Amino acid sequence: MTLYIKNMVCGRCKMVVKSEFEKLGLHTISVELGEVELKDAITETQKKILLQNLQTLGFDFIDDKKSKAIEKIKNLIVDLVHHKNNELKVNLSDYLVENLNQDYSTLSNLFSEVESTTIEKYFISQKIEKVKELLIYNELSLSEIADILNYSNVAHLSNQFKKITGFTPTYFKQLKNKKRIQIENL
Repeated sequence: MTLYIKNMVCGRCKMVVKSEFEKLGLHTISVELGEVELKDAITETQKKILLQNLQTLGFDFIDDKKSKAIEKIKNLIVDLVHHKNNELKVNLSDYLVENLNQDYSTLSNLFSEVESTTIEKYFISQKIEKVKELLIYNELSLSEIADILNYSNVAHLSNQFKKITGFTPTYFKQLKNKKRIQIENL
């Protein structure tokens, strides 16, 4: 049995969700971003308790087909940008089609309809958040960050960063209150 869960965006989320299942004595086969595969069926009572516990932690169940598809798209993009730097060189549409086995235009139209933004804009917002994170850590040069995130050059990264944040990367680095947005709120 597979349950789909909204707002799982990182490894820590997977650990927290797995822990909630274990607290109820539910045995998981796998816990991935946005979905949990269970060994056995779950009772309605267990599902209610689990839902309450997950909602307290900022998660929720996804029941309808559209929401599941949107959450899968978001999770693939988050995973790609924040955890699979070396794979950023692939074409985003090809990556999504390959992982979701659906036509890109269908995915794109659905995403735009439900989220009121495009897949590409969501992808860019994730990349900019990753840039912010790397700038805050102050361990890499802007050129290295551009390379890691597969920007064609530093100017492209800087222009996109300024368009999204209103600041240049250099100015952002100098800010005392560096505001990052939680991934699930993008």
